[in-house]
Amino acid sequence: MVGPYRGLFGMPGVKGFVIAGFVGRIPMSMLGIGIILLVSKLTGSYATAGAVSAVESVAFAVAAPLSGRLVDRFGQAKVLVPLVFLHGVALVALILCAHAKLPLWTLYATAAVVGGAATSLGSMVRARWSYVLDNPAKLHTAFSFESVADEAIFVAGPAFVTVLATAVSVYAGLIVAAVLAVGGTLAFAALRSTEPPPVRHREHSGSPIAIPGIALLALVFLAVGSVFGSVDLVTVAFAEQHGSKGMAGLMLAAVASGSMISGLWYGSRHWKITLRGRLVRGLGVFAVGLTPLVLMGNIPTMTVALFFAGLAISPTLITGFSLVERLVPASQLTEGMAWLSTSLGLGVAIGAWAGGRLTDLYGASNAYGFPLICALLAVTVGISGSALLRTPEAAGPDAA
Repeated sequence: MVGPYRGLFGMPGVKGFVIAGFVGRIPMSMLGIGIILLVSKLTGSYATAGAVSAVESVAFAVAAPLSGRLVDRFGQAKVLVPLVFLHGVALVALILCAHAKLPLWTLYATAAVVGGAATSLGSMVRARWSYVLDNPAKLHTAFSFESVADEAIFVAGPAFVTVLATAVSVYAGLIVAAVLAVGGTLAFAALRSTEPPPVRHREHSGSPIAIPGIALLALVFLAVGSVFGSVDLVTVAFAEQHGSKGMAGLMLAAVASGSMISGLWYGSRHWKITLRGRLVRGLGVFAVGLTPLVLMGNIPTMTVALFFAGLAISPTLITGFSLVERLVPASQLTEGMAWLSTSLGLGVAIGAWAGGRLTDLYGASNAYGFPLICALLAVTVGISGSALLRTPEAAGPDAA
């Protein structure tokens, strides 16, 4: 299973942008929980902490396609450097405003800048892979590797920032996040040999979201993101209701572990099924895997069920980004991928809100019905619009 991945890193410059991109995007899984831990501690209000964190998430989701468009036009380095400095300064300002107990609007304002200046570095790493690789099979493996890297980040990041905030200082988590974001992004931007060239004059006007296939994928990923956001919140509540809130981290790690394992397996195979066929099948497995969650009544069985529920995540995300690479003109690739990141982010915010409301009203076990409904919605949209995902490369049996 590891064999196909070995050949990815022999090309000049690849190891550098992979490592720098990994470090630079670790903070994406630290910011939300880090803001909640800091603001709730200093203000004594979880409601305020959640609202500030939500502002940051929504600002990122709204701004990501715009920064992606700027990157496609002017190049990664010219956009990343000023944005990451603004991001770092805004994050420090948020910490200082919270520490000084300034009016709440200052927290919301600085959080909006933190999210708005955050870049979709994962999209830019994938754009570099698309630039340096001209073999669809190798690109499929590279995207699989990046999906596994994202899962590792989302497993380790929240635990890392929680330890820093609770064992070192309530400020430490966000300070480290700022250092990693600025340092990793600057290192990534400095690696110019693998940077895709900017496209000053685009043959295609408008935004990639106007492409029917991209709009369809955005809707699918919105539903998938709602699954992620609701499962995270409901699982914490489920563990607490069963008297062991500390097990929530292990339970969520089970989801990510299932996704990591399936991502490695999926990326090591050469598929004869077309990309759109794989997406529809992956969404179907995704929905089936979530069904047992509404039936589990204790933490051990729920942990096992969450592991199996995670098996379809990476293949679905990998296929989605691969379809973007086929559907979007090269001059708009970063923006096209950023739209999927935006849809996931908005979905996570919707899922967290809905999951919290339903948990309060009906209990955690019943609230697991919401992510199942979202998964079924993703399957329905994917199947009904699959014709929009036809690509020239996907027509043959050996596609990707």
